[in-house]
Amino acid sequence: MGMKASPSSAHGRPGSLRRIVGAVGVAGVVATALMTAAPADAAASTLAAAAQQSGRYFGTAIAAGRLGDQTYTTIANREFDMITAENEMKIDATEPNRGQFNFSAGDRVYNWAVQNGKRVRGHTLAWHSQQPGWMQALSGSSLRQAMINHINGVMGHYRGKIYAWDVVNEAYADGNSGGRRDSNLQRTGNDWIEVAFRTARAADPSAKLCYNDYNIDNWNWAKTQGVYNMVRDFKQRGVPIDCVGLQSHFNSNSPYNSNYRTTIQSFAALGVDVQITELDIQGGSATTYANVVNDCLAVPRCTGITVWGVRDSDSWLGAGASPLLFDGNGNKKAAYNSVLNALNNAGPSPTPTTSPTQNPGAGQIRGVASGRCVDVPNATTTDGTQLQLWDCHSNSNQQWSSTSAQEIRVYGNRCLDAAGTGNGAKVQIYSCWGGDNQKWRLNPDGSIVGVQSGLCLDAAGTGNGAQLQLYSCWGGNNQKWTWNRA
Repeated sequence: MGMKASPSSAHGRPGSLRRIVGAVGVAGVVATALMTAAPADAAASTLAAAAQQSGRYFGTAIAAGRLGDQTYTTIANREFDMITAENEMKIDATEPNRGQFNFSAGDRVYNWAVQNGKRVRGHTLAWHSQQPGWMQALSGSSLRQAMINHINGVMGHYRGKIYAWDVVNEAYADGNSGGRRDSNLQRTGNDWIEVAFRTARAADPSAKLCYNDYNIDNWNWAKTQGVYNMVRDFKQRGVPIDCVGLQSHFNSNSPYNSNYRTTIQSFAALGVDVQITELDIQGGSATTYANVVNDCLAVPRCTGITVWGVRDSDSWLGAGASPLLFDGNGNKKAAYNSVLNALNNAGPSPTPTTSPTQNPGAGQIRGVASGRCVDVPNATTTDGTQLQLWDCHSNSNQQWSSTSAQEIRVYGNRCLDAAGTGNGAKVQIYSCWGGDNQKWRLNPDGSIVGVQSGLCLDAAGTGNGAQLQLYSCWGGNNQKWTWNRA
């Protein structure tokens, strides 16, 4: 199969980018033929809104240094609902000196995103590239501990705030071996990836944990098979991994292949989500962009797409590669229209989240992230007792019912009650009295939102005894619930 281009390893600072040789032809002359109109009553006018119709997101990578560019931020705010920091959450940016963390640039991207109603993907925690000099100088057990400390430090800072983390990035080698890349992290021991994922799960149980790589798009390539075998092994042994990120930098050396859908389906069949994390297509083919989107839409567990940059002039490949959906002036390209139409032509997700309805009947409220149930500790009836997660059973302290007054009751006369309106306010049982702090909206996405606070019912962990609280809604699985009727 030969060596493939390695685009993502060039996601460095300006000036360190390696250009990819060759280009995919521009397909402007065929763009008109691709633009199959969506039904007028269903068509959304932005990428994010169109993706949301099938329960997916459509995101972009943001650079903090461009947040002062009004054209850039206008497009980003209008079109995208998931944000990845291009460089600002990488190792050299967040821990420039050992044990001294700096989140100023990362927080600037994060704050812009959440202030504009968007979720954030974290990128990236453990990677052979963009390590600060102090980390490059380490080896063996010292490097291993530094990796663990870095994951804990960064995830601790953003705990409960990040939708998904690229925990490990680009750990597999190009070429025909299907094996690991020879890196300083790999030389600490073959279990380093497993350790990174276990560390990440403990650091933030609510975040989805992803393995992210380039050139794993073609199902027939050895590198794809190597990553697939690792994920399958992790799932079989209970190593915490929730998703695989396909970077999908397509170019003449690593072109889109019709088996891309097979790749997505095969990873999804292992029980993980698939996210297209860094999409760009050299030459900007509208046909290829539509094919990529349709392949994702065909697989229920392909949960979202992120393009790596806003305009061609913002791309790590350079504007001349014409790889994105907007030109350097911010104008929509033919590829934009083909993507929007593909998203609009998709039906609802065939596997929507099973969620409460307004009157679901008595039963358990089960956390999506944990698989555990909302539980009154020790089956007490004492007002003010904070609720917890616990292994599901059929006893009365886990039997909840929703009323027409928007209450959620247990024991018939105790209500799910918010003891405040701010982040971290405890959720408890209390004698029902009709206050807005005892009223809840049960949403189709599985979230349960307090009427008084507007905050979500949130589990501060996934284990037995994890406490329930209010927290700003951000779409994490620790804020999603299913109602299991008795």
